[in-house]
Amino acid sequence: MADAAAATGGRTGKGRVTAVQGPVVDVTFDSVEEMPDLHETIVTKTFDKREVSMLVAEHLEGNIARCVSLVSTQNLQRNAPARATGGPLRVPVGDELFGRIINVMGQPIDGKGPVTAAETAPIHRDISKIAVDVDSLAGGKAEIVATGIKIVDLLFPVVRGSKTGVIGGAGCGKTVLIMELIHNIVEEHEGACVFAGIGERIREGNELYFEFEQVGILDKVMMAFGQMDEPPGARFNVVQTGITLAEYLQQKGREVLLFMDNVYRFVQAGAEISTLLGRTPSETGYQPTLSSEVGEIHERIKGSVSAFEAVYVPADDLTDPAVVAIFSYLDAVMVLSRERTQLGLYPAIDPLASSCSNLDAAIVGQRHFDIAQELLRILTKYDELRRIVAVIGLDELSKADRTLYERARKAQNFLTQPMFVAESYVGKKGEFVTTGETLDGCEKIIDGAMDDRGEEEFYMIGKIA
Repeated sequence: MADAAAATGGRTGKGRVTAVQGPVVDVTFDSVEEMPDLHETIVTKTFDKREVSMLVAEHLEGNIARCVSLVSTQNLQRNAPARATGGPLRVPVGDELFGRIINVMGQPIDGKGPVTAAETAPIHRDISKIAVDVDSLAGGKAEIVATGIKIVDLLFPVVRGSKTGVIGGAGCGKTVLIMELIHNIVEEHEGACVFAGIGERIREGNELYFEFEQVGILDKVMMAFGQMDEPPGARFNVVQTGITLAEYLQQKGREVLLFMDNVYRFVQAGAEISTLLGRTPSETGYQPTLSSEVGEIHERIKGSVSAFEAVYVPADDLTDPAVVAIFSYLDAVMVLSRERTQLGLYPAIDPLASSCSNLDAAIVGQRHFDIAQELLRILTKYDELRRIVAVIGLDELSKADRTLYERARKAQNFLTQPMFVAESYVGKKGEFVTTGETLDGCEKIIDGAMDDRGEEEFYMIGKIA
């Protein structure tokens, strides 16, 4: 880790460890003048000479800085000398990080040796002082980024600089969809990608790395991981490390895609830290600072940084306070449905439970908007009809309703798609479908040009031949 004091010109203070409660450590300083600022880094050592880095979370009476450790505090003893570095945690930034995996402190964890980047940047910054290209914000024309995934491009168009949430319970395919988005966008658009793994399983991070290597996009991706087995301080702050890497690429004039998997784990880590710090939780059990913590990370994502966020939904409850807090900052919400997963409809996005503010005629064009609205109307009617069909059977429907029912099933199957990152699982080659091909296919189904073809012909295909 770079010497933060030298980089910031800050003062350094010396203290001693006076209490250790799991990942929360109290460090006492001799005088008020030596007290470190909030978010400043303090380093100490365990009796077996292992360095422990901590971030200041609170100031207490008696010149005590209450800190949250980024690594395990095992073997850390009372009265161990501690040193304030004089500045916030800094991580290496630069093109040297493409294809590398770092932890929250910027240290490589991929076994490829040290990171050689000469430049460093603080992970905690005042968002009001971050320079942003004004033209890239709402004042400029919305620029659509094609993903090649039919249901996404049709109903949830991705606009440069927007935030898109992928919401779902366990096993609904959030990570697979995120990986497919990374693959398609990096391959088709000459952009750079930053992946922040927040509190996810080590196995998933390992699979992700080799998947990127296999499909040949590893050299366009930077990765920062705070994994499930790490202390809450690492899981909570790794999102800041990922955003710092994205900001570096943004300053270099690059198109940046920031993928965060999983934002709910960030909230969970914050709740753990809040409890350990002795704060009274809200009546729902979450930390009292939930809204401000979620707001802080989303306010830093702006300009040419387009964000995709996987959000785990506990017990499939979309009214969970953490999920609602994250929702309020998203431009598009793609809800993955367990029912659609069981039917084999991948990607398992439920069009009727999801929403997108970018699906606007002024952004996507009138034809695109009209086709999308007509499709949603048909799917809404289908949702009503299938309950009736389950009771009385298909033959009892009127001719008009039966036609609409069959077209809806074909459209539903057409919105499935073989994915590049799932080729090894399903044995079917992935396909990139342009928005124009998607619109043409949906238009044919809606207008009745495909009425003579069976619904099974539309399942797991690319464009309509």
